[in-house]
Amino acid sequence: MALLISESMWGPLLTRAVHLGCADITPVGSELLPRVRHGRWDRRLLKDATPHKELAAGCTFEEDSDPNLCDFTQGEEDDFDWLLFRTYSSPSSSFDLLKGSYMLVNSSQHAAGHRAQLLLQTLSENDTHCVQFSYFLYSRDGHSPGALRAYVRVNGGPLGNPVWNMSGSHGKQWHQVELAVSTFWPNEYQVLIEATVSRERQGYIAVDDIMVLNYPCYKAPHFSRLGDEEINAGQNATFQCVAAGKASEAEKFLLERHNGDILTMASVKHLSHRRFVVSFQLDSVQRSHQDLYRCVTQSLRGSGVSNFAELVVKVPPSPIAPPQLLRAGSTYLIIQLNTNSILGDGPIIRKEIEYRASQSPWSEVHGVNMVAYKLWHLDPDTEYHISVLLTRPGEGGTGPPGPPLVSRTKCA
Repeated sequence: MALLISESMWGPLLTRAVHLGCADITPVGSELLPRVRHGRWDRRLLKDATPHKELAAGCTFEEDSDPNLCDFTQGEEDDFDWLLFRTYSSPSSSFDLLKGSYMLVNSSQHAAGHRAQLLLQTLSENDTHCVQFSYFLYSRDGHSPGALRAYVRVNGGPLGNPVWNMSGSHGKQWHQVELAVSTFWPNEYQVLIEATVSRERQGYIAVDDIMVLNYPCYKAPHFSRLGDEEINAGQNATFQCVAAGKASEAEKFLLERHNGDILTMASVKHLSHRRFVVSFQLDSVQRSHQDLYRCVTQSLRGSGVSNFAELVVKVPPSPIAPPQLLRAGSTYLIIQLNTNSILGDGPIIRKEIEYRASQSPWSEVHGVNMVAYKLWHLDPDTEYHISVLLTRPGEGGTGPPGPPLVSRTKCA
């Protein structure tokens, strides 16, 4: 229910609410707080930021933040909204809360499992970004107030798995997180911060001092561009994720598929003291493995996220029809390869004929560079099975033999 409040009573708060685009006023405990649907990032240098570096964007949620330079959006697919909390306007607020201005979730006021999301502005240029924010997860009795997760969504697609997550009660203090996001045009990347209420429904979840920086993170490793991989079905595919930073700062290395599947088996090779490569191998890939994949590092202090690269799986080709017999002699057969229609993928870089006598376990393979081919030195009055083999580029590019032509040489 919307409330009308006079400016004389709530002057500073109401003025700030108008700047931020409040939808209504929502009670939290005994105090009234603005329910902010949209806001804008404060580009000022925030605390803990390196003085000579420039912010791409940031938000302190303080009263004196420039309302014209700060941009965030409440989620539309969640269950409730984050609340802008300010201790100066809430003198009767809980002693469990820290002083200051920040975005807050009071777990006791929402159902277990319900979620609130904050969407940062999209990033699209070729650049290295470090998204920093402070978080607060606290319950006086030690119960978990819920979970705080960060996602990096690409081109408005599915959220996938969280690139960073934290749950439990972690003391009445702020903790800082870094997200190293590698962005590559023309794709758009968006960081989403989500709070989920725990079953205990006790305590508070808060975020503050959100910064989007135009330089690498101090701790979290940054990935270089991850390239697409093309592989023939049945072969092993390898993604090599090159990162700048220290591998020791990462506790987990993950390869995330666009559908949410996770591969955790990785090998790490150090290229220098500030550069390393993480390799993930997918064994005996099939067409069903074709998808987008990205590299992720995770630790309590933050995460690194690469771009999505495509795994393209090609099926080695095979002729649909058998070769055709053009002429037969006592010691030869002239055949036409008949490879206009194939199963699988091209391009065709090599054609071969595989043939054997019907009663023989041994076969021979001849390379062919013409439409028709003459098989010499055959035995008279003997039946032969003749098939065509096709090969496309890459290891394992030779497909299975096509259907055979069964033909007999003439009598001598």
